[in-house]
Amino acid sequence: MRRSRGLAAALALSLAGTGAGAVLGLVPQAAAVTPPVAFTADALSTWQPNGVVWALAETGGTVFVGGTFSAVRPPEGSGGAEQSAVNFAALDAATGAPTSCHLSFTVGGGTATVRALTLSPDKQTLYAGGYFGAVNGTPVSSLAAIDVATCTVKTGFRPAFAATVRALAVTNDTVYAGGDFLTVAGQPRRRFAAVDADDGALRPFTADADEPGRAVEVTPDGSRVLLGGDFFTVNGTDTHALAVVDAGSGALTRTYAGFIETNSVVKDIATDATGFYTANEGTGGGVFDGRIALDLGDFNQRWRDTCLGATQAVLPYQNVLYSASHAHDCSSVGEYPDGQRHHLLAQPTTSVGKLGWAPDTNDGIGEGIGPRVMAVGSKGGVQYLWVGGEFTTVNGSAQQSLTRFASTGDTGAPTVPVATAASFKPGEVQVRWRTSLDLDDSALTYRIYRGGSATPIATVTADSLFFKRPQASWTDTTAAAGQSYTYRVTATDAAGNTSAPSATASVTVPTSVDAYPHQVRADGAQLFWRYDDASLPNVADSSAAGNQNGVHLNAPALRQTPGAVSGASTAIGFNGTDTRVYGDQRQTIGAAYTIETWFKTNTTRGGKLFGFGNNQVRGSSQYDKHLYMTNDGRLVYGVYTGATRTITTGAAYNDDQWHHVVATQGPGGMVLYVDGAQQGTLAVTTHENYAGYWHAGGDSLGGWPNPPTSEFWAGRLDETAVYPSVLSAAQVQNHYALATAPADSVVQVRAAEDTYANAGAPDANYGGSSSLAVRGSSPYTSYLRFDLPAAPAGTVLKSASLSVKTSTMSGAGTADTVSVVPVTSTWTEAGTTYYNRPATGTAALGSFPGIPDGSAVHTTGLNTAALAGALGTGYSLALTSPGTDALWLWSSEAAAGEGTPQLTLTFGAP
Repeated sequence: MRRSRGLAAALALSLAGTGAGAVLGLVPQAAAVTPPVAFTADALSTWQPNGVVWALAETGGTVFVGGTFSAVRPPEGSGGAEQSAVNFAALDAATGAPTSCHLSFTVGGGTATVRALTLSPDKQTLYAGGYFGAVNGTPVSSLAAIDVATCTVKTGFRPAFAATVRALAVTNDTVYAGGDFLTVAGQPRRRFAAVDADDGALRPFTADADEPGRAVEVTPDGSRVLLGGDFFTVNGTDTHALAVVDAGSGALTRTYAGFIETNSVVKDIATDATGFYTANEGTGGGVFDGRIALDLGDFNQRWRDTCLGATQAVLPYQNVLYSASHAHDCSSVGEYPDGQRHHLLAQPTTSVGKLGWAPDTNDGIGEGIGPRVMAVGSKGGVQYLWVGGEFTTVNGSAQQSLTRFASTGDTGAPTVPVATAASFKPGEVQVRWRTSLDLDDSALTYRIYRGGSATPIATVTADSLFFKRPQASWTDTTAAAGQSYTYRVTATDAAGNTSAPSATASVTVPTSVDAYPHQVRADGAQLFWRYDDASLPNVADSSAAGNQNGVHLNAPALRQTPGAVSGASTAIGFNGTDTRVYGDQRQTIGAAYTIETWFKTNTTRGGKLFGFGNNQVRGSSQYDKHLYMTNDGRLVYGVYTGATRTITTGAAYNDDQWHHVVATQGPGGMVLYVDGAQQGTLAVTTHENYAGYWHAGGDSLGGWPNPPTSEFWAGRLDETAVYPSVLSAAQVQNHYALATAPADSVVQVRAAEDTYANAGAPDANYGGSSSLAVRGSSPYTSYLRFDLPAAPAGTVLKSASLSVKTSTMSGAGTADTVSVVPVTSTWTEAGTTYYNRPATGTAALGSFPGIPDGSAVHTTGLNTAALAGALGTGYSLALTSPGTDALWLWSSEAAAGEGTPQLTLTFGAP
C-alpha cells in the first residue's frame, strides 16, 4: 500500500521538567509527549466497523477505510444508530465520524473484501484493491479507481484482475499491484503487475512470483519497485519474501536469497527519504517476525529487529518507525522476554530500541492478529495516527477494528508511584519507588514531598518504558536521628499530567547504625531485597545504588514476622505453587558474584529459593546461578557450563528455623556457606552467559540433579542480596553474626502532660491549651512529663532525643538558645501556674541553638545517662530560654502537633 510520508529532523530526547518549588497537584495540561514520539497514546473516539479493517488511506481530512465488514457504528458508550458500510467507509480524520461518501464493494460469489487503498500523487483518485466484482453496482474486477471529489467509480478505469489484490502503489502514471492473481486482462502476470493509472491498461512490467504478493512500494525516485510477500522466486530467480525490481520492466535489480527465514514472509513495506522498512511474519519455530530497515542507496540492511510476534504493518513518520504486531518476545534485541503481547510499538528509524509509546489493543476476532494497518491523516493542524485491524479493545476499553491517536492533547497521567522509605544510619533516609508507566512518555519527573508539605523537598527525573521500570531513589540527608518522617511521591509527564500521590511511606531514623543492612550495603550489594514492603507489586531495593527492584508475581504474603534479622525487618512468604518475585532489570552476570539470602521452611516438596533465569513472568528456558532445595531439605547450589555443576549440603534445613545461605563464584571456584560455615567447594569458575533476571521463590529447574517435586518454593525468605564480587569467609561469618545479634529497638514516648507558666499572668493555668511557650523575659517556661518505659530485657538505653513542633503563628521560631533542663519537684498539668511552678535543675540535658520560623518538627539529643536513671518512672523536663524572643510550640493537645512533644528512646545491647 502506497502511503505519503513526511520526514522531519530528528528530535533529541528531552524532558519538560519543572522546578522543585511546584505545589502538589495537577499541572496545566500541554500538547506534548516525550520526543521523538509524535502521537499521544490516548485513543480518540472513532466510529467502528463490525468486521476486520485491512486498508487505510487519507487525504483532505478524510480517512478511507477498507476491509471485510458490513456496517459501522458509533464509538462505544455514545449514542447514534449503526450505518450500512459494505467493506468501505469514509470518516472524518478529526472526529472519527462518517462523511457523506458511501461506497459498497460487493461480489457475486464468495466474500467481498477491500485489502488495499492508496491515493494518486495528486490526491484526486483513490485506488482500491481486494476481492470484489462491483462498486455501488458498477462492474469492476478486484481493482477500482474512485474519484475523490465526487465519491464515484471511474468507469474508464477497467483492469481485470482474476484474483485478490492485496497491495497497491501508485506513481503519476502507473498503478502497481500485488496479490494472489495469475492473470491480468487475460495476460499472464503472476502475483505482481502494473496497469495504466488512467484507463487500467496492462503495462509490460513483469515480475512473476511463485507465491502471493503482499506488499508493493515505489522508491522515492520512482526508479525501483520494492516487492514483498510469500514468494521464493521472482522471474525464476531465488529471492525469498523480498525483491527490488526495475519500475519499467519488472526486471530484478536486487535479490534477497537466504536473507529472510524460509518460514517467514513480508507483510508490508514502507519508505521514507532514506530507506525502506519491512514488516515480517513467520510460522513455526525459528521464525523472523520483526522489522528490517534497509538503505535506499545500496538496498543493504541498516538494522534488523528480531522481536517475535508477527509484524503486520510499518509506518515511518518524523524519524520514528511505528509498527503493528503482537510482539511478545524482544529478548533477542535486549528488551522484554517472552510473555505478554504488545500490539503497537515505536522505535527510531535508525535503531531497534523501543521508544516510550505503547498504546495497546487485544488480538481480537478473525485470525487473532490485532492491528493490521496504519496511516497518518491531518486536519486543522493536528495529525492523527489511524490504526485498523481485527482488535476489539484499545487500551483495555471496548473499541472494534479502528482507532486513532492525535499529535496533541495528551491527557493520560503516569501511574501512581509505589514508594517506600528506609533508614540504616542516623541522618539519612533512602526514599525509593518503582518508576511509573506512561504510555507516551518515557521521561518522567518525580517530586518527593515530606511530612505533608505542599512543596517538594526534592525533584528527580528518571526514564521508564512499559517493559523496563527500574527503581528510582533519592536520599534525604537532612533527616534527624530518632525522628519519624513521612514521604509521598508524584510522577509528571512531559505534558504536565501528574499522577495522584503515592501512599505515604513512613520511616524512623535510627540513632545508631543498623548493623546488618549497613554491612550488606558496605560490602557492595548491588541488589538488596529486605521484603519490608507493605503493598504489591514492588519489592524495594535497599542497596546503595537502589535501582534493582523486584516485582511480586501472584501476590506472595507480605510483611511476615518474625523476620530473620533481629529488629523490625519483615520477611516474605511463598506458597510453593505460583508465587515468586522477579527482577525488573535485565542484566548479565560477571565472572565473580555472590548470592545471599535467609530462609525458613518445613516443606517436603523442595523448590527454588533464588536464582537467575532468562524470563520474568514465564518459566525460564535458561537458568542457573541458583539455590534450590531437594524434597528432603538439602540445599543445592548450581551453575551451568554445558553441564550442571552443583554443590549439595549433607544436612537438611527444612526444620522451620531461620537459616543463612551464601553462594559465591569467582576465580577461586564455587563455595557454599550455610549459617556462616562452609558446606562445600567446587573448582568451577564459569557459568552460562546470558541476559536475564533474578528470581526469588521459584523458576525452572528441569534437568538439574535431585529435582524437587515443585519448582516453586514454600516458605519464607528474608534479606536477599546479590554482590558483583566474591564475599570472603570472614564477611559471610560477619553477616551471620550481625543478623543474630540483638538489634536496637526504638521506642517513641509522647508527653503524658504538658503546660507552660506565664509571668505576665501569674495566676493563669494553661493546661488545656494547644500551645506551649518559652521565653526568658518576661518569662515563659514550658513543662513536659513523660512516662518512661523500662529497658527491654538484655538491653540498655543507647540514646535519647526530644522532638517539638513549632506552631503556625507568625514569628513562632526564636533566635535564642532553648535549653532542656530537668524538673526537680512535682507538678501537674491542671494545677501549674507561674506562682506555683516547679523547681528546675541548672545542668542542661540538651538544647536547641535557635529555631527558625515556620511550622516544623525540631529534634535535639538528650543526656542519655540522666534518662537511663529514670527508666520505668515518670520524668519531667522544662524548656527555658535566656532571651526576649519567644518560642511557640504545639502542645500534645494540638492535632497539628502530630504526636509532639515526643521522646525517642533507642535501646540496644550493652
